[in-house]
Amino acid sequence: MFLAMLKSKIHRAQVTGCDLDYEGSISIDGDVLDAAGIVPFEQVDIYNINNGERLTTYAIAAPRGSGEFGLNGAAARKAAVGDKIIICSYSYVPAEEARNYRPIIVLMSEGNRVGR
Repeated sequence: MFLAMLKSKIHRAQVTGCDLDYEGSISIDGDVLDAAGIVPFEQVDIYNINNGERLTTYAIAAPRGSGEFGLNGAAARKAAVGDKIIICSYSYVPAEEARNYRPIIVLMSEGNRVGR
């Protein structure tokens, strides 16, 4: 049996843009994607701390060092620039490994920089 486990979490990133005219997804600073172990086009869940909205989309890479966290397409209706969000990805882990499994947690600081 496999259990769905948190693979990685980007905690308290700040939304920097909302673009309704884009096809969809969330653009995330490439350095932050690497730190979290999330790859472009990987499915992610987004939890908006400010308004409680939750959605599922996929990640795309924004320029490295940009601090960008942009919601695109329909997702842009779920947040406003300045909102704090949590981004999570999940993976399936064999049940016998689940108790010792540890996800990657990336805590964001001001300016959407890794670390706190």
